[in-house]
Amino acid sequence: MRALARLTLAASLISLAGCQSLLNSRYADSVPPTRGVERIQGVAESASVRRNALGMPLIESSNFHDALFTLGYVHAGDRLSQMVGMRLLAQGRLAEMAGPGVLEMDRFMRAVNLKKSAEILYADASPRLKRFFEVYSRGVNAYMFRYRDRLPMDLAASGYRPEYWKPEDSVLLFCLLNFGLAVNLQEEIAALTMAQQVGADKLPWLLPIYPDEPLPFAEAEKLAGLDLKGQLPGLQAISRTAAQIAEQHMLGVAASNNWAIAPERSRGGKSLLANDTHLPLAMPSLWNFVQIRSPKYQAAGVSLAGVPAVVAGYNGKLAWGMTMVMGDNQDIYLERIKREGSRLMYQADGKWLPVAERQETFFIRGQRPIRETLYETRNGPLLNSVLGERKHSLQPLPLQSGYGLALKTTQLERDNSLDAFFDLSRAQSVDEAFEAAREIRAMPLNIVFADARHIGWQVTGRYPNRREGRGLLPSPGWDERYAWDGFADPMLHPYDQDPPRGWLGTANERSVPPGYGMQLSSSWYYPERAERIAELAGNGRHDGRSMIAMQYDQTSPFVAKLQAMFNDPAMHDSLRQAIAALPAGQRERADEALKRLLAFDGKLAASSADAAIYGAFLHESARQIFLDELGPESSPAWQALVQTANTSYSAQADHLLGRVDSPFWNDIRTPQQEDKPTILARSLAASIELLESRLGTERRNWQWGKLHTYEWVSDSTRLAPYMSASQRTSINALKGYLDRGPYQAGGDHSTLNVSAYAWGQDFDTFLIPAMRIVVDFAADEPLVGVNSSGQSGNPASPHYADGIESWLKGGYMSFPFKSENLDKVYGNQRLLLMPAK
Repeated sequence: MRALARLTLAASLISLAGCQSLLNSRYADSVPPTRGVERIQGVAESASVRRNALGMPLIESSNFHDALFTLGYVHAGDRLSQMVGMRLLAQGRLAEMAGPGVLEMDRFMRAVNLKKSAEILYADASPRLKRFFEVYSRGVNAYMFRYRDRLPMDLAASGYRPEYWKPEDSVLLFCLLNFGLAVNLQEEIAALTMAQQVGADKLPWLLPIYPDEPLPFAEAEKLAGLDLKGQLPGLQAISRTAAQIAEQHMLGVAASNNWAIAPERSRGGKSLLANDTHLPLAMPSLWNFVQIRSPKYQAAGVSLAGVPAVVAGYNGKLAWGMTMVMGDNQDIYLERIKREGSRLMYQADGKWLPVAERQETFFIRGQRPIRETLYETRNGPLLNSVLGERKHSLQPLPLQSGYGLALKTTQLERDNSLDAFFDLSRAQSVDEAFEAAREIRAMPLNIVFADARHIGWQVTGRYPNRREGRGLLPSPGWDERYAWDGFADPMLHPYDQDPPRGWLGTANERSVPPGYGMQLSSSWYYPERAERIAELAGNGRHDGRSMIAMQYDQTSPFVAKLQAMFNDPAMHDSLRQAIAALPAGQRERADEALKRLLAFDGKLAASSADAAIYGAFLHESARQIFLDELGPESSPAWQALVQTANTSYSAQADHLLGRVDSPFWNDIRTPQQEDKPTILARSLAASIELLESRLGTERRNWQWGKLHTYEWVSDSTRLAPYMSASQRTSINALKGYLDRGPYQAGGDHSTLNVSAYAWGQDFDTFLIPAMRIVVDFAADEPLVGVNSSGQSGNPASPHYADGIESWLKGGYMSFPFKSENLDKVYGNQRLLLMPAK
């Protein structure tokens, strides 16, 4: 009640004052100072922190111990709420802070058991690295102790008192990031949901692999003959919870661009590298920038608060950046389940075996703790035993019938990925970077790196050898034919160095040809971003300015493909006949839309009217093709289709470019048989109707950015729907204080300047470049970068939202390595950490 009273008071202050100043002053003492001297136990000698105009810190120390300690102190000062929230999510303990509404997320994460994964990784780390994590944790805890009574507003108002940081907590966040980088979990859940609606025989049309690959009919045969309707208890609960976790953090989002330019294609005669990682639009960004200068370690770039590392950046000799490789290293297994007395049994190779059991206790804010049993088969935890049938909201029942859904992952394997990741940030050349990157097994990534003279690309991670099937769809767990048989030899992991074409780049596309000697994935993202990188990187010579222009590029290659489809001789006449057959009014609208789309230059600028028509057409075509069979809009099957468009190459795009023989071109709501031209004609007309209803009939007022927007939403706001009514009301009253936007957005999922949205559902941007870095080795100071929000996660800080404008306008900050340039960027004002007396 006291916590609620504090939140209500804060809401009242905002509503009465109508501005942010009262809350800023109320919580001003929760923002750490940027100047002066603080004496702290744990500093060996001393360390200083200077900040640039956007609050990004430069940490300077005479030894690496104090640099690590100060990094922990600074991370906690800038992002304590984010660190605590991510730790609770990874531990499956969010309900301790947010209440029973998030209990399903906790159940899911307890089943996934990242805690065990973190224990394994930390146990295998070298003594040296463990010392690094311990020192960093002491820095975090020094801040938490000093500010224990001056917590940021969201933590203070929640009433939750965070525990002190442990080294294992940092590894836990590393594992949370790894778990989110695997792409196929949500897709497999969505496949089961859609199969329940349309059947396994039509499912392959909804799950295309890549434009030049056949539909996965052979893969769908695994599900043939299985009675999926009514036999998958808890499936929708799993789907909802996975979507909630993806919304709170990330889970299988197809993300990021990186590329490197060789010296022969550089205007300055030296290599260049660019990286922008794509993550859900969040306040604050997942990343924060940091620069470290100490005698034995120098690096600058982006870091994850809670983890003592520069994740992507530059160290004076080497630049490195990463994207998702789209690695499919998770599989869902259907398990046959039955009860024998008090035991839950599952079938394996003709035998019935008892499931393994473990007990978990959930502490819930405002309620009594509950203790539950989690079940596991040889293929992993049974997710729907956690989220399945219930007597009441807090008590899950063990499965009584039907199929269990077991999740198999690579996360419990032993390796030295933590050491390898740190060694990458210390590598002094491309050759040394290869040595380090090849040892990163826990995280599936495309890592591109460069030194002044060379460029390289290495795929990292661990990829299962499947005896049969390709892992795109769930497999029968009782059949040994679909088991994993070890992992692919790391020598087969794709790599390249100094290619003759003069550049390297990745954008989540299929990076290996079909039939490659190992299976990286069957869930590649759309090819257009990679195609645009190839077009721009291979054209002329480059410098830092052209790298930035590429990162802000909003031209979609998909537009030209759509135009080619419209003009194809097999489509041209029949489409125009279908338009002519439309009723008056619709016919004129369809003609207008087609004419504008054929003349569209493909630039999805926020101010473009043609881009608005294009976006409206994509939206309406998805609904015209699929909603009749997968709808209504609230149905799990329709939501599953919308979700798959965000995770990999989609049925929406696949049908637009081809698939004239697809059964989904027929509208089952009408007595006649429709075809592709008929549905496209309807979609063209509907796109103009949508714009007239949303933006008015005056064409000159149409703009893509009036439909398509950015909105930065805080963690508190995202959690609000799962809280009590009174908590929701209080948080919503603070929306203007916590959140920012909307701002008009350009681009879409297929442009280098990504702003992806739920294709067929709405136009709200959910995925953006969460940071951008460019390294030009020919420049006086090679590294520049920009974040997508502020450096601080504390809304009382002046650096809570000041990065948004810089991100929108390309206001990159320099991170100087020459001593004579430091004062120009960071000034002379500093916070000095000294040993306590």
